[in-house]
Amino acid sequence: MSKKPQTIAQFFKQFPDDETCLQHLFDVRFGQGFECPACERPSNWYRIKAERAYSCQWCGHHLHPTVGTPFEQTRTPLQMWFYAIYLFTTTRNGVAAKELERQLGVTYKTAWRMAHLIRKHMAEVDGDDPVGGFTKQVEIDETFIGGIQEGHKGKLSSKTVVFGMMERDGEIVTKVVPNRRRKTLMPLIKENVKLHSIVHTDEHTPYITLGQEGYYHEMTNHAAEQYVSPKGSSVNGIEGFWSQLKRTINGTHIHVSGKHLWAYAKEAEYRFNRRDCSEAMLSELLGTFGPLPSKSD
Repeated sequence: MSKKPQTIAQFFKQFPDDETCLQHLFDVRFGQGFECPACERPSNWYRIKAERAYSCQWCGHHLHPTVGTPFEQTRTPLQMWFYAIYLFTTTRNGVAAKELERQLGVTYKTAWRMAHLIRKHMAEVDGDDPVGGFTKQVEIDETFIGGIQEGHKGKLSSKTVVFGMMERDGEIVTKVVPNRRRKTLMPLIKENVKLHSIVHTDEHTPYITLGQEGYYHEMTNHAAEQYVSPKGSSVNGIEGFWSQLKRTINGTHIHVSGKHLWAYAKEAEYRFNRRDCSEAMLSELLGTFGPLPSKSD
């Protein structure tokens, strides 16, 4: 049985103030004994009270734990950032910027920026490792999110296409794409689905040649109202993910622009890929960051 996510009381006990949050960033990124980028000597680091930084005991070089994180160059208290991330990890349907504005007491502009950077951080932490492999089964599908679909009653499309590749009982990879054409989808499949996977699709034309591309291809025909083929092929799993993504967008965010849709899809992807260990999301997001600053930082 998985552990329960942290309660609000437990969160504020762990991170009671900004100083604790900054110390946490220093510990997970550097720690005492970290080799100074300037003098290249293992050092004890001393807190500089005038700024969010630590100083080398030997040469006085400054380390800034927030550099290279979503918290870089922000005047918003670190505790608010940490709490915003906490909120993202304790909901199934995402957090609207208006909700962050209300809970944190910041402007809507600040709340929207925070939410966008947190989603971007989720995408970076999740990564895009290929799915599938020999004997592994992968469902591939696309969905439309947005306004009226192309060609419907003669109106132009304002929908955005999201493409997904989901390993059964495994992870999913999503991509926002400009169209559903073969020349767009096939390179993404080859990049993100390992060869010799058993690939399940619907009857969409670009998928027909998958069997010639190094995959074992199984197909179900939705046009004939077939949702599970006689051989047992289906894309019901990934369609369940699409349903959850659309509920999140329509229920929590009401509307998402095509320009930023990738971030909302990646947030849903991150949460889906950790569905069996959701209690670990907060510690992962607060303990996993990009490359450490170089000597020139």
